[in-house]
Amino acid sequence: MTLKEAVLQSLEEIGEMTNYSAVCEHIISQKYYDFKKAKTPSATISAVLGDFIRNGDSRVRRIKESSGTFLYYLARNEENLDIESAIIPEKTKIRKTEKKEIYDERDLHKLLSSYLKTSDIYSKTIFHEQSNRTDEHQKWIHPDMVGIKFLKLQTNISQTFLKAINRIDTFKISSYELKKEINTDYELKKSFFQAVSNSSWANYGFLVAFEINDNLNDEMERLNQSFGIGIIKLKANPYESKVLFQPKYKSLDFKTIDKLCKINKEFEKFIEQVEKLMTASDKYATSTEKELDEFCDKYFSNDTEVENFCIEKNIPRGNN
Repeated sequence: MTLKEAVLQSLEEIGEMTNYSAVCEHIISQKYYDFKKAKTPSATISAVLGDFIRNGDSRVRRIKESSGTFLYYLARNEENLDIESAIIPEKTKIRKTEKKEIYDERDLHKLLSSYLKTSDIYSKTIFHEQSNRTDEHQKWIHPDMVGIKFLKLQTNISQTFLKAINRIDTFKISSYELKKEINTDYELKKSFFQAVSNSSWANYGFLVAFEINDNLNDEMERLNQSFGIGIIKLKANPYESKVLFQPKYKSLDFKTIDKLCKINKEFEKFIEQVEKLMTASDKYATSTEKELDEFCDKYFSNDTEVENFCIEKNIPRGNN
């Protein structure tokens, strides 16, 4: 029995709307499939169920609960299921309240830091509430997270030569604005222009969202082409996250960087750590890089950590 056949058989025998974890448990209990090669069986089942939907397979359907998780069922059983009771209308205040209670936006930071680390980007959360703010408008220059990537050169001669020409060319700094969800055109524009404002100082600016309405793709593309802000679709499995639209490069704005350093100690420390690594001699480069890594946000070591974190924080793991 193939894994897809095992999923279909399990949905048939369960006979009701169910999540991927229950399907996985059923397959294991019935010994329908050998998961020896799969380190995280539940994540594998989630991916298979997602493939049914993405590929338009008419045998399997799904609905989204008010909690944000997906329930799956066989299409031929639809008439016998009470689907409406599992769904609360999207525009009601009750649903919005429930979704806000599921997980906090800050919980997404570790997912993003783990995704960025796969590209050798060091990232750091900038806590707005720690700033010495004198007015509300200053929040429009605060990024949610900052990241830096260093140019990796193979020889000491190349590194020395490039640093002698222009030290700025040895690294690129990015700014990230995070959102839990973007469902409407209004939410997209509000979030996008917040990202534009918050990233004015950086080489690259990104808008990152955990849930994005597919109907907004054309408008995202237009805004990206006009203003150069990149867009990242963040996944519960951070390694499956995707850059939907690439950002445009721009030079650093040192006046704004200086202003951010004055009003936010976390940002100032981040810049200090970067400067420390850039000026470190070869003898101390490794230890200084380790110091930067320890200062920056934590990231996951393996898939099990990711899965446990999502369960603990109630982060929906089926946002395919």
